[in-house]
Amino acid sequence: MSRSSPSFAGFPILFPLLVLIPLILPSLLPAQTPDALSRGLDVARLVADPPTMVLLRGEEVPLRVRALDAAGEEVDAVVRVTGPRRGIQVTPESVRGVEVGEWTVTAVVAIPPGAQVEPPSLEIAVLVEFPPVVEVRVEPDPGRLYAGTTLRHRVVARHADGSERPRPQVEWQSSDPGIAAVDARGNVTARESGSVSISARVEGAEGSISHDVASFPATRLEVEGPEEGIRTGDAVPIRARALTDEGEEVEDLPLALAYVWDAGGRELVAPGAAAQIRDGFFTAEIPGDYTLLAVAGPLSAQTSLEVEPREVVQRVSLLGQGRVSEYHTSDFWIWEGVDGRDYAISGTWGADGWAYLWDVTDPGAMVKTDSVQVDARTVNDVKTSPDGRYATLTREGASDRRNGLVLLDLASEPGRMSVAAVVDEGLTGGVHNAYPTDDYVYALSGGEKYVIIDVRDLRNPRVVSEVQHGECRIHDVWVHAGLAYSAQWACGLLVYDVGNGAWGGSPENPVFVSQFLTPGGRTHAVFPYVQEETGTVYVYLGDEIIGRDGMAWGGQPAGPYNPATEEEPVPEQTAGYIHIVDFTDPANPRKVARYHVPEYGSHNIWVEDDVLYQAYYEGGLRVVDVSGRLQGNLADQGREMAVFKPFDPFGHIRNAPMVWSAMPFKGRIFLSDHNSGLWSVELEPREESRPVS
Repeated sequence: MSRSSPSFAGFPILFPLLVLIPLILPSLLPAQTPDALSRGLDVARLVADPPTMVLLRGEEVPLRVRALDAAGEEVDAVVRVTGPRRGIQVTPESVRGVEVGEWTVTAVVAIPPGAQVEPPSLEIAVLVEFPPVVEVRVEPDPGRLYAGTTLRHRVVARHADGSERPRPQVEWQSSDPGIAAVDARGNVTARESGSVSISARVEGAEGSISHDVASFPATRLEVEGPEEGIRTGDAVPIRARALTDEGEEVEDLPLALAYVWDAGGRELVAPGAAAQIRDGFFTAEIPGDYTLLAVAGPLSAQTSLEVEPREVVQRVSLLGQGRVSEYHTSDFWIWEGVDGRDYAISGTWGADGWAYLWDVTDPGAMVKTDSVQVDARTVNDVKTSPDGRYATLTREGASDRRNGLVLLDLASEPGRMSVAAVVDEGLTGGVHNAYPTDDYVYALSGGEKYVIIDVRDLRNPRVVSEVQHGECRIHDVWVHAGLAYSAQWACGLLVYDVGNGAWGGSPENPVFVSQFLTPGGRTHAVFPYVQEETGTVYVYLGDEIIGRDGMAWGGQPAGPYNPATEEEPVPEQTAGYIHIVDFTDPANPRKVARYHVPEYGSHNIWVEDDVLYQAYYEGGLRVVDVSGRLQGNLADQGREMAVFKPFDPFGHIRNAPMVWSAMPFKGRIFLSDHNSGLWSVELEPREESRPVS
């Protein structure tokens, strides 16, 4: 069995934001015998050495917490020490800085169960600061400085461990402002010909770049764009050229592009931003008349465009529901069985390990045909292999703490499911997600890694390798074209070659390919997709944020049903959105677009035939046109085709949509709702049909 665990050089090691949880393994704590717990009753106070802590990110500092009795004598009691994993890593003897900020270590004395006293506790303030910047690199935008032009510069500031300082405070300076001046944001404007050096200082480190400013060479500008057929959301190319008297193009002349918007007779109020221009492509969010401007030195040029509404909205028809009201529903999967009928398998959350099999051949009358119960608190994820031979069922919260993956035989008796094997090698810590192919399963283990299992002999599965990338936490993995794409919270997207071969990888020998960090560090779900029209490889990355702290709609405290007061349960409120990354060149992935509906939170993702089927928790099912080149926020561009929110007055939480996953199948859309089970809907044809492409 091979194990891949590369270094994490060049990136800060971060962790997802979690509630305070114990970080000490039981084997590292003093023995929690009845005598040891009883000694906790003798403790009057806790003392920390040091009482407060200031450390650098990546630095580990000793910490000792002592338990004292009323006389000041040390007591050999059990003390639990915890801290937020996003910011600090706590061990019995030390604290390590993970993320910059102010954090709190909490120490609590363990006392016997049922003791009628409040255990002594102590809070230790921890300040984590950035390490010093040791390297500064100045990077200009493409182009050459000519007199009268402006070229933007940015700074990359790195620490000794290779990690990059976010948003560094930069002091800019020009060696000769008469030749070229630089402003506080790194924009360098050339005034006359000559040599000049532009320097940037961050703390005590400095970097510079030299320019030879030439005289302005162009005599006219031209700008061109499509004349018709433009809809909101289309990314259309804008060609701007600077020409000399002889008609030769000056290809390295910096050009500034801008636009002016007019409603064009429509009853619209001008928004704050109606469009964007990026990498030479223009995308309008609002219909209207646009004037595109190109400016270089003393020259300018313009052209006009008319943008029409996208008009892709379709009505949604409800077909049927497979209600689950006794438990929360988790994930589901749908496939055609070997008998030609259509089936779905669904899991449950916090529900004693139940999974259900449904016959959904008639989506208007979904019928539960079988069920299976395994030793688990939650069956979070269920999927079937592409050939419909078997299903994977993940276990969390097993009574014996040996969770693992259950393989279900689906082929022997269609419409029924039987346990073919249980795999717990390397998987005892809890399996949250899995991805099955015909021959292998990629199963998450304890939020730390994924294990690769050979299932060609279904009843005798065999672990062949695993991938654990540094100290990164993991939530999801998806395999496409021999590449394993994993969503790893603060570590963002990680990609390994597990059979593509371009990097020499295989399921038995995974090889690291690339990494992409997302803003916020909440990378929870992943879906790779080849865009049909352009051939671009887009990777859709979903946040998961439970709670809405700091937002205008902060939500209400969530809670279960209270049998004593008969108070109704309150559902969770969520946040987060979908990041869309151009992954065509795996060595240089770029975030190009997003799908963001501000008052709800994203969950699982499916893309098929240039349509995004997005489970958006309490925002429902969102169906989005993702055809063509993508840039900007798709939610602002008229690309939303349909929204469906599954209100169920008899749900586990009544009338509280919480869409977990969605999947198109044979012209219908199926979805699982956390509070009400399975649903099926279809899109009605538009009365005035026009192509979505």
